[in-house]
Amino acid sequence: MTTRIRQRPASNGPASNGPASNGTRTRRPAARRFASLAAAVVVTMGLSGCVPAFLPQPSASTSSPTGESVSSALDPFYNQVLTWTDCGNSLQCTTAKAPLDWSAAGTDTVDLALVRHVATGNRVGSLLVNPGGPGGSGYDFVKGSLDYATDAKLQAGFDIVGFDPRGVGRSSAVKCYGAAEMDQYLYAIPTAARGTDAWIQEVEKSSTDFGAACATNTGALLAHVDTVSAAHDLDMLRAVLGDTQLNYLGYSYGTFLGATYANLFPDKVGRLVLDGALDPSTSNAEVTRVQAVGFESALRSYLADCLAGSKCPFNGTVDQAMTTISALLDSVDRSPIAASDGRMLGANTLLTAIIYPLYQASAWPNLSEMLSSVMQGNTKIAFQFADAYNGRNSDGTYLDNSTEAFLAINCLDYSYNDDPAVMRADAAAIEAAAPVIGKYMAYGDTGCANWPDKFTGTRAEIHAPGAAPILVVGTTNDPATPYVWAQSLARQLDSAQLVTYAGEGHTAYNKSNACVNNAVDSYLLQGTVPATDPKC
Repeated sequence: MTTRIRQRPASNGPASNGPASNGTRTRRPAARRFASLAAAVVVTMGLSGCVPAFLPQPSASTSSPTGESVSSALDPFYNQVLTWTDCGNSLQCTTAKAPLDWSAAGTDTVDLALVRHVATGNRVGSLLVNPGGPGGSGYDFVKGSLDYATDAKLQAGFDIVGFDPRGVGRSSAVKCYGAAEMDQYLYAIPTAARGTDAWIQEVEKSSTDFGAACATNTGALLAHVDTVSAAHDLDMLRAVLGDTQLNYLGYSYGTFLGATYANLFPDKVGRLVLDGALDPSTSNAEVTRVQAVGFESALRSYLADCLAGSKCPFNGTVDQAMTTISALLDSVDRSPIAASDGRMLGANTLLTAIIYPLYQASAWPNLSEMLSSVMQGNTKIAFQFADAYNGRNSDGTYLDNSTEAFLAINCLDYSYNDDPAVMRADAAAIEAAAPVIGKYMAYGDTGCANWPDKFTGTRAEIHAPGAAPILVVGTTNDPATPYVWAQSLARQLDSAQLVTYAGEGHTAYNKSNACVNNAVDSYLLQGTVPATDPKC
């Protein structure tokens, strides 16, 4: 399939995107994936909103809702009482219920898994955290990477709450393929030449079969994993956690979820931090083009650093090294290299392996090691990186359903057009913008054009009129969510303030510098909004 790039922070390993049918779409990798790389190589809110002192404080067993007035159909959800249990490492876990269909709340429900770390100091309220994706597990993000998701100051002032959105992980989840079928879907190489009619037909059949399996194995949930539905869940979670306004820290795709929430519930916006922003008005084709440019820029930055040091597998200038990488991708596209387990390393899998370490500059040495090994005909590290990105274990099983959820959510959040003429025109534009990697990120519409459930909304700017001030954080050379998107979202939101981090990598809070951290902490804890962009 095409390579698709996930939008979420990476605390556990190098990172890249989701399925790679045959065009590459860049989304943010899950936090745990960067952590696994870290293990292997060290490789993604306004002034108002403080919770009044009279609100019940959380106990180890229950959390009282606000008791706010909602319709009779929604009352059982907004006023449910959560029962929390100890789940180790000073964490508490629970499950909430939400309507399957928020537009017609009936008897069908979904489960939402939550985990929290209770505030250790002077409690402000709850802070819900989303790591991105879509398809990233907020539950795992908090449970396994609490200190990566938030710093000690936020942990003192807030109950840090991670949750799996509908369709994801421990919540009611999208289910599609078993492990062997996922391997075929993610790693198989079409027999026809890239971009030909026969090649498009092969990729479309693979995607159509995948969607049909998702519909069969997931059922009615598959039509209701869109971001608008998740934003309604978020408001319900706010209420059952006892908060009159939402305090939220969203990374990457989580910024789109947060902005969608602000648009739907502007009067409930407390303090929202949107780090590594998406532009909600962009089309699928534009997302792919801008991400291709972002990763090509990050690749050039890596090469400049590599060539200035030792143990670099390239010689000459950055342009010459980019030409070498382009030739390497073209070579494995024509003649894939066999791995010891029988899988073949083609261009899309290699691109996923390249993208994975580009999420964080600290992983660049690992990228050098991987590229050097592939140029010598060894696929081991490349597959390790691609597998980590796709959530595949060394024994061939899969850690979670993040790839399936990623596709299911995106297929409902964007419109798609698989007309060959349109896709070829888009492919030409992407390749012109990113000459080295663009061709391998094209034709992404094939993944969702024949999805069982269709996008029914419109991609448009989000203004959230009436919302309290919102903090938008952008990194100048963020490959997965390029800086232009943070600038655009900050312009769109009526009450946004942009915080710029001049640097490399995907997202900035708690992984860049004190300037960014202080701006975010002061905003979340005290409600202090920077008068201007601090340009950290």
